[in-house]
Amino acid sequence: MKQVLVVCPEAPYPALGGGQQRIASLIGYFRERGCEVDVLTFVPFRAPAGALREVLCVPLPANGRSLPARVLRNAGRLLRSVPPLIDRLAGFDEAIRAALGARRYDVALLEHLWVAPYLNLFREYAGRVWCDLHNVESSFFESLARSSKPPMSWVHARFGRLNADLERQWLPRFDGRLVCSNDDAARIAGGSVVPNTIMWRDLPSAAKTASIVFSGNMEYHPNQQAVRWFHDAIWPAVRKTGVKWRLVGMNERAILPIVAGDPNIEVTGAVEDAFGEIAKSKVAVVPLLAGSGTRVKILEAWAAGTAVVSTTIGAEGLDCAGTMRRADAADEFARELVCLLENDGQRAALEQAGRAMYESSHHHQAAWAALDAANIL
Repeated sequence: MKQVLVVCPEAPYPALGGGQQRIASLIGYFRERGCEVDVLTFVPFRAPAGALREVLCVPLPANGRSLPARVLRNAGRLLRSVPPLIDRLAGFDEAIRAALGARRYDVALLEHLWVAPYLNLFREYAGRVWCDLHNVESSFFESLARSSKPPMSWVHARFGRLNADLERQWLPRFDGRLVCSNDDAARIAGGSVVPNTIMWRDLPSAAKTASIVFSGNMEYHPNQQAVRWFHDAIWPAVRKTGVKWRLVGMNERAILPIVAGDPNIEVTGAVEDAFGEIAKSKVAVVPLLAGSGTRVKILEAWAAGTAVVSTTIGAEGLDCAGTMRRADAADEFARELVCLLENDGQRAALEQAGRAMYESSHHHQAAWAALDAANIL
């Protein structure tokens, strides 16, 4: 029986967000293949019964979350030429060794570039060490730079270059690299593509309401940026149809100042079943202006039988042919969205195509063949 260690800067459970769902899928794969799995995490969590053999925790000290605290942190990073989160997760070598003790593993999988500088440490404990990239961080910050105004565009561009340096320094040293899409594999000059997935869900049977939906963690900067752009540039034209815009996801306080005062906008906050909430709406909107990897919010919409309108970067890395509408200009995005709201036949065609794509490629079991092909074990 092979022993696997998964190193998680973020808690993998409960598997609510896109990154957590990716990690849960990888853990599920290892267990399905008969491995014993431990997780070393920097954020304490409670695993579902039977999901893991052991949870090893190296807790991070508290970090200020106020705007002044974040500005000060990032100013220091710029002065020290260190990108975000690399420094947050650095310096725990001895705590990691204390947590691991005498344990030995066949494979260690490090989640995110943020912990890549620990590669040599984990080689002391594992026969092979892989890295799983949820995003290509350099690409993520480059997209933020393109979609922001000075001075933040300069800050994001600088962080993009710093991450690119780290990617060139560390990624070639791993025994293998997992990425979400062919686009991301090209960005790092090679990697095994293991698509993002969500757990299997049957197609809901509930009737659609006269609403559109945007889902995600509202504290995530690209989601805030998307909500602001949609609200200011697209929503006025769509609102005339009488449709309701539903914002589904945790940390809703981050977007309340943007959308407050409009009775046609519903902010749900965190919900027990985001999939069920997405299934209630006729169209899922993905007006992202920045990002990397692939968007789990689109996979959830496909699984829920909900049509999608997305920007090009929102749909990046996914097969868009016949599965969604894409538009990058605000007026075009509004036209595509209104067209789907008013045309049941076109909307139904997208619902069916998206569901078929989910069933063939984007539930957990469908991605595990890619992990077999990567020979991670």
